[in-house]
Amino acid sequence: MAGTASGVGKTTVATGLMAALRSKGSVVAAAKVGPDYIDPGYHGLATGRPGSNLDAWMCGPDAVAPLAARASDGADVLVVEGVMGLFDGAADDGWTAGTAHVANLLDAPVILVVDAAAMSGSVAALVHGYATFDPRVRVAGVILNRVGSDAHEAMLREAMAPLDIAVLGALRRDAVQSWSDRHLGLVPVVEKRKEVERSLDRLAAGVGASCDLDAVMRLAASAPERHVSRLPEPRLSGRARVAVASGPAFSFVYPDNLEALEQAGAELVAFDPVDDGALPEACTGLYAGGGFPEIFAESLAANRPLLDDVRRRVAGGLVTWAECGGLLWLSRSLDGRPLAGAIDTDATMTDRLSLGYRRARVRVDNPVAPAGAELRGHEFHYSTTAPPGEALEVSNRSCSVPSGFASPTLLASYIHLHLATTPGVAERLVATASNTTVG
Repeated sequence: MAGTASGVGKTTVATGLMAALRSKGSVVAAAKVGPDYIDPGYHGLATGRPGSNLDAWMCGPDAVAPLAARASDGADVLVVEGVMGLFDGAADDGWTAGTAHVANLLDAPVILVVDAAAMSGSVAALVHGYATFDPRVRVAGVILNRVGSDAHEAMLREAMAPLDIAVLGALRRDAVQSWSDRHLGLVPVVEKRKEVERSLDRLAAGVGASCDLDAVMRLAASAPERHVSRLPEPRLSGRARVAVASGPAFSFVYPDNLEALEQAGAELVAFDPVDDGALPEACTGLYAGGGFPEIFAESLAANRPLLDDVRRRVAGGLVTWAECGGLLWLSRSLDGRPLAGAIDTDATMTDRLSLGYRRARVRVDNPVAPAGAELRGHEFHYSTTAPPGEALEVSNRSCSVPSGFASPTLLASYIHLHLATTPGVAERLVATASNTTVG
């Protein structure tokens, strides 16, 4: 499922299609191109299965097909939602890790979502351009979104008729297709699950009535059979009880990361930093992923018993891995509100977005990676920390800067990692937590 650009309704259409196929009795699996956390939450609600990520930059192109096979195990169909426009990639070549690249790696046919609200005959020129731009990508169907009326749909279909590309559906402009946005995209499902469930039922009915679901399934079945190797799995490296920050404020954790930690020997225990008054008992590890802690800053700051417990236990040697939102939570303060103080830095929200893939060279031994290791990850945040830390040398296309905080028992940075192809990270963290006594 690809879009001509961001904002054309790709996530709405893809999620509605997943739910509609499921309502007809198909077992549907879902995946998202790239590092996104929010869309897979909607996918999981629509399919009843955890959403997955297919990231050819963080995990490598050779991992994409095995990741897709794992995501679709036991399903009738795998629906993969793309990222941005079809030919927008993460690298300067406009190809690597984008939707077209992943579709090519999977030999998967592409359904193009087109925002047709302000066009008629031009839709054919637009689709023709996308379909012929790169022969490695098979644009095999189109779903017209935000169609105004029956007459408008008729004009669009007439324009598309000369092209050998099926119009698989035409969705009207409708309030049920407008879901809440926030500065990083859709609001996470965990924040408004009941509302999303109600709107998803309506969306599934609308997509089911407006799209040819049988034709979609035939198109999916036209993908060639693939035989893929298994991904490397973490070895058992110890036994450790690891607390995992969860709840509305901390919903940005890849399921693959949790699975990798469990395979390495971790017993994962979820807790909610907003409501729980202490970390789970007998934990020697803590994993605080990302989310929107700034939205819940007042509630997080009000939970002093937990913050004091975290500060004490991190100082006492609790093996800790914090990513982005977790970094803010462990800092002394966020926009002046006192937080855990487990790290000597203060966080501030800004209006500047730091977004993109990052390479990180590890400068300090820590429970995630040894000094000298090279990591691949992703950043997206509107905050800064002062001081920024010096644990990692973080580089993008244009610059390299020190960032993050580390010790033999802690790594806290803005970098999000995906562990599907780096089992050694999970092994190292569990082994460190297994051999640590928390004071």
